[in-house]
Amino acid sequence: MQARDPSGGAGATQSPRVAMVAGEASGDLLASLLLGGMNERWPGLQAAGIGGPNMARQGFDAWWPHERLSVFGFVDALKHYREIAGIRDQLAQRLLDSPPDVFVGVDAPDFNLGLEARLKSRGIKTVHFVSPSIWAWRGGRINKIARSADHILCLFPFEPEIYHAKGIAATYVGHPLADAIPLIPDKEGARQRLGFAAADQVVAVLPGSRRSEIAHIAPTFLQTVALLSRQHPNLRFVLPAVPSLRSMIDPLVAQYAPDAPLAVVEGQSHDALAACDVTLIASGTATLEAALFKRPMVIAYKVSPLSWLLMKNLGYLPWVGLPNILLRDFAVPERLQHAATPAQLAADIMAWLNQPEHVAALQVRFEALHHTLRRDTARCATDAIAALLGGGAHV
Repeated sequence: MQARDPSGGAGATQSPRVAMVAGEASGDLLASLLLGGMNERWPGLQAAGIGGPNMARQGFDAWWPHERLSVFGFVDALKHYREIAGIRDQLAQRLLDSPPDVFVGVDAPDFNLGLEARLKSRGIKTVHFVSPSIWAWRGGRINKIARSADHILCLFPFEPEIYHAKGIAATYVGHPLADAIPLIPDKEGARQRLGFAAADQVVAVLPGSRRSEIAHIAPTFLQTVALLSRQHPNLRFVLPAVPSLRSMIDPLVAQYAPDAPLAVVEGQSHDALAACDVTLIASGTATLEAALFKRPMVIAYKVSPLSWLLMKNLGYLPWVGLPNILLRDFAVPERLQHAATPAQLAADIMAWLNQPEHVAALQVRFEALHHTLRRDTARCATDAIAALLGGGAHV
């Protein structure tokens, strides 16, 4: 590999070679937005590793598809440990044989931090994009982060101070979804694209983007759809499915909600959120997307019984949903594990639909949050990576 000037200055004639790993659909989206900023700064950028279709559209060379790393909960991770560990070992060896200028691990900390530590120990600069939720649970992980990453790119404004206190370089870059999602969503256009009328009451159903999430969460969500449909026949429903999971979702719809007015669409999660009046949504990055679309939501979360037993005592905060964590309040309901029953979820959905004044108040809070997170993330993150490659401190 030829020497290159990665500083991005006027005299730069070559671009860095970047390795990246994104482990699921949300990481693929975040990584693609970062790649957009890096491609703008470095038009000759070479980027390869593990990723998905959004990254591929930015010229990323996916040696493995991100679905290979998509697991949910401790039990699923254990089931797939040998396969995932094998992929990590193969990737590490490939990168050590032909070192990139920088490795960027996008979320997926259980996979990426160990890989980053191995690369960093051999002199490869490492960046972790999306701070692990050490402020919510598994706070002892910060010591592993210090061994693994030269720099942390933080999505939320309170995170860098936590790392600086431990001597870890970190930069608040805002959240790229806040840049990508308009401050005023186009509800009318989204409804037209999805085939809904302006007067329809629409519920978006987002049971997750991983196979294990569909297995654990989708049946309850679809039972909720069926219940709501019986109680309120005028409601309309839309479920945006990850294309690779459509074969799992369609049989579940046929089993649990065969007669409900439910449209299953491939992708189009942003259209679904823009079009809906309320969303029933699995805990994860999608809840932040819903907040940025200014939509009231009911957050639910289910894992296997053993995973729940292992996880339930590890949390530091009273909230699991990102909107609630960022607002530091139970702004939207959270129904976890046994509390996530169809009857409870249906009641929560109707509470939003029947209380427009509460929806309006929530939307004011979500708009303020949107402004806080909108920072031109791609540029800020690329600046931090350029500073790291140039050897300068950027904290």
